[in-house]
Amino acid sequence: MNVKIEESWKRQLQDEFEKPYFRQLTDAVRVEYQSGTCYPPGSLIFNAFNLCPFDKVKVVIIGQDPYHEPRQAHGLSFSVQDGVPFPPSLQNIFKEIHDDLGTPIPASGNLTRWAEQGVLLLNATLTVRAHQANSHAQLGWRDFTDAAIRALAARREHLVYMLWGGYARGKAYMIDKTKNLVLESVHPSPLSANRGGWFGQHQFSRCNAYLVEQKIEPIQW
Repeated sequence: MNVKIEESWKRQLQDEFEKPYFRQLTDAVRVEYQSGTCYPPGSLIFNAFNLCPFDKVKVVIIGQDPYHEPRQAHGLSFSVQDGVPFPPSLQNIFKEIHDDLGTPIPASGNLTRWAEQGVLLLNATLTVRAHQANSHAQLGWRDFTDAAIRALAARREHLVYMLWGGYARGKAYMIDKTKNLVLESVHPSPLSANRGGWFGQHQFSRCNAYLVEQKIEPIQW
């Protein structure tokens, strides 16, 4: 599968790699990828970490599960590969950014440019079986990604955590709100966003204002 993780994250998460659950997880994921189509491609499973080293993280956006249809998932939460139509949640994210900051809606839903600026686009589960949402949710990924959040919470501060929806907001207990900015809202999916609590929250301008206040370069959303 040619799976590698960026060196700074490898150091931070070294203890996890030695735990029994991670060995079981690795075996289970390997079997899944050998047995049928899974996403993202094996080389992109740790893409969120590889594009955004531990010491470069400014913002954390937590998703739940990779997209499970062809050509979509590439290891970044909410992001799709170039040329792929925007999923509904991503449409609402771009609409809110446009309304908040006045920036035009981009032609591509590929959020690599965010990751390279320091936005950790972390799904709680890093792999999925084709056409089956949450099919890998019980393999053990959440122990691993929770460890990543805990590592940031313990060793970094002045980060912005964007927690969208009940699942992501359930991670808030790990984060010291006196040392970081935590922005919570409903999920950007149409089912949640259209009921209120997504649009008009100005999360992206609030994020950048906080970063500037901390003398950190803001994100070009």
